[in-house]
Amino acid sequence: MKSARYPEPTEVPAIADLWWRSWHDAHADIVPSTLVELRTYESFLNRAQNKISIIRVVGSIGTPVGMCCVVDDEMQQLFVSASARGTDAASTLLNDAEFILQQSGVNRAWLACSFGNARAERFYEKSGWINVGKMVEDLETSAGVFKLETWRFEKEL
Repeated sequence: MKSARYPEPTEVPAIADLWWRSWHDAHADIVPSTLVELRTYESFLNRAQNKISIIRVVGSIGTPVGMCCVVDDEMQQLFVSASARGTDAASTLLNDAEFILQQSGVNRAWLACSFGNARAERFYEKSGWINVGKMVEDLETSAGVFKLETWRFEKEL
């Protein structure tokens, strides 16, 4: 897997599609149905457009297979397409995010992980992140803030 990169502006629809499919694959059965209904393709397209400057992707230009974001001291939105599972796409993105965080002066980074997302939990733990307990995350939606209880993982960088 090549290194992570910033996407081209023309990749917004491909990122939205990747994000939408991967989010629903990982979350549709484990989060409240109200949140699932709010997570439309259009919502991911808007989010991808708004976050394009902080999104990192892996994959060929035009066909990203994984994405994540770094905001302040948080690694957010790590998603990999089903076709890229078992490759090093997720590790490449996570290592890239950790490098960006460290270069920004962050000593202790954090991320949120939905209850029941066992694959993500195992991956983060295997990557040296520690589950420090529950937290309530304020998620932006078209209907306003949606409060979701999640796991909080942290890592010393």
